[in-house]
Amino acid sequence: MSTYSELDWFKSSYSGSEGDSCVEVAFATDAVHGRDSKTQDGPRFAVALSTWRDFLGRAGH
Repeated sequence: MSTYSELDWFKSSYSGSEGDSCVEVAFATDAVHGRDSKTQDGPRFAVALSTWRDFLGRAGH
């Protein structure tokens, strides 16, 4: 699995300019990673690419 320092994190284009309450994601070859933009060194999660696609399909995107 990719190390977090190698990842290119980004916020959704729907995120406000205030920078609060945002989730950042980063795509790797083996997973999609997520974290809270306010606590970049805090807890993170990773899910398989297929799980991320299923999530987006259910979320309507």
